[in-house]
Amino acid sequence: MAEKRRQVDYEQVGSDYLDKRRLRRGAAGWLLLAGLGVSYVISGDFAGWNFGLAQGGWGGLLVATVLMATMYTCMVFGLAEMASALPVAGAGYGFARRALGPLGGFATGTAILIEYAIAPAAIAVFIGGYVESLGLFGLTNSWPVYLACFVVFIGIHIYGVGEALRLMFGITAVAVVALVAFVVGMVPEFSTAKLFDIAPTDAVGASTFLPFGYAGVLASLVYGIWFFLAVEGVPLAAEEARDPRKDMPRGIIAAITVLLLFAAAILVVAPGGAGSSAISGADNPLPEAVRVAAGGNSVLAEVVNYVGLAGLVASFFSIIYAASRQLFALSRAGYLPRWLSVTSKRRTPHLALVVPGTIGFALATATRDGAVLIDIAVFGATVSYVLLNLSHIVLRRREPGLERPYRTPGGVVTTAVALVLAVAAVVATFIVDMLAAAITALIFLAALAYFWCYSRHHLIASAPEEEFAALEAAESELTQRDGS
Repeated sequence: MAEKRRQVDYEQVGSDYLDKRRLRRGAAGWLLLAGLGVSYVISGDFAGWNFGLAQGGWGGLLVATVLMATMYTCMVFGLAEMASALPVAGAGYGFARRALGPLGGFATGTAILIEYAIAPAAIAVFIGGYVESLGLFGLTNSWPVYLACFVVFIGIHIYGVGEALRLMFGITAVAVVALVAFVVGMVPEFSTAKLFDIAPTDAVGASTFLPFGYAGVLASLVYGIWFFLAVEGVPLAAEEARDPRKDMPRGIIAAITVLLLFAAAILVVAPGGAGSSAISGADNPLPEAVRVAAGGNSVLAEVVNYVGLAGLVASFFSIIYAASRQLFALSRAGYLPRWLSVTSKRRTPHLALVVPGTIGFALATATRDGAVLIDIAVFGATVSYVLLNLSHIVLRRREPGLERPYRTPGGVVTTAVALVLAVAAVVATFIVDMLAAAITALIFLAALAYFWCYSRHHLIASAPEEEFAALEAAESELTQRDGS
């Protein structure tokens, strides 16, 4: 009965299989986890969000950001609960595996992997834009910057997770200081009129507040997400945390709190100081905002430009970490080729770092279009959000007795709100860039076909996420027998 419900076949492996696939435990407490969550996202404050001004105007982006802030906050509460109950490196895939079965788990993991493999490519493009705007190294093409980013920071991750997380925390702290300096420096330049300097179109519902009408709000959802994209990756560090059952909820909730504050400040001060139209298409909107407001270059613009690189690097650095852990978990369980999950002597999944890094570099070099890459990454993210919120609801209904050291305020109502907003965000990705969403959807479907035709027949029974699922299945079968 349980085997039929699973629709998968397991392979038994020797004890050395997991010995070759172990991560370094105890490397991060809740503060480092909170720093990791902020680090994942902080580049979104420096670049990317501003493209939403061109889609919906300031009012449209404001409404979109409020909606996405609500979605992420509600989802984070659900993730905090699931991470405390199921602390495994698979994180989102592990949660969905328990709630939705092997196909649902793999679908969720694949969507997350698309997000984390593509997002660094987009960030690399923005880093190149910042470097070129500074005139560094006399570059007229940013591909050497992309290469340096991937080689250097993947190398640091391969060296060791503890060292990487501490360095990431330091870089993030520098970026936070830069954001605070930007906000303080731009406050005197603020004018409400500058927020609404994009002329209304003839779209339905168009006004000074919504220059592109109601459709502009939906189109802006993709860029409202950029203020928070990837914070859901904190639970991927579960097997490297000191006390994941306590530290995971504290870390991810602290992270979203900081990100909400920064999103509000940047969304108001940057366009309010420079004008929405002036920064709507900039690859480096914060330094550009300072220059426009000051009528030319200034000390603050140079500081924000140089230190702004720290924010981009922090997110680039940390999302590479997230991609490797998701790939590691899927590979260790047999969903993807097993050689990808082998760890080095320093307990780092070096192959799971190099492979997505190579893909990211190739995409950044081939497209050199941060906006398109954002659309692709966001498509993967929003699909995973639908499945993650659904997983929380299913687990609450089906396994009320599961030990939950942390419980979501509002229970399934909270994650139901996030689920509805996540579905809206999926729809928005098709409106913004139909081609990018369609291509990503085809990649997603190809991965599911691989699972259905091959990997579901070669899963590893002793992988932590599969052991969790097997235990639940055994308990469910025992309960059914006792009931009969």
